[in-house]
Amino acid sequence: MPGSLALFGNAVPITLQTLGVMLAGALLGAWRGALAMLTFLALVAAGLPLLSGGRGGPAVFVGPSVGYLIGFVAGAAVVGLIVERFRTLTFWRVLVASVVGGMLVMYALGIPLQALVTGFPLQTVATGSLMYLPGDLLKAVIAASVTVGVVRAYPAASPLRRPQSPRRSTEQRSAASPAA
Repeated sequence: MPGSLALFGNAVPITLQTLGVMLAGALLGAWRGALAMLTFLALVAAGLPLLSGGRGGPAVFVGPSVGYLIGFVAGAAVVGLIVERFRTLTFWRVLVASVVGGMLVMYALGIPLQALVTGFPLQTVATGSLMYLPGDLLKAVIAASVTVGVVRAYPAASPLRRPQSPRRSTEQRSAASPAA
């Protein structure tokens, strides 16, 4: 999503891209969500103008938002891992997964690397990042609402209905067959 909004001179703009991270993890699951984000970053690295302001190319991976870009992959994976642990998807469960993966993980990677790249103290960058909290909470609410709505309308889209790994699907098959 090329549109962005930079507030108060912060080096990292406000976008809806983290909403995509939350939705990728919640709807695709951990592995598929992380792979979707890796594919997105590969396209960005190849030069496609997919980031805010139409940015793309290898230079974005040495800029102030590099930690957040890495956080796209980790955040989608964590959202997916948390969602996959539930037996049923509810708004509140997906909201918690989106907050943990789509916010906490992203901030845990983005803030320190932004401080490193910009040369600002970690506390200054962390304080400046507080302005993102209300918008990110709103994105988490939207991600939870969309996820629950999609799964209700199309149950096959639920990451809970797919085997997550070859090992898990083997375990599920052996549990389903009668013991000899």
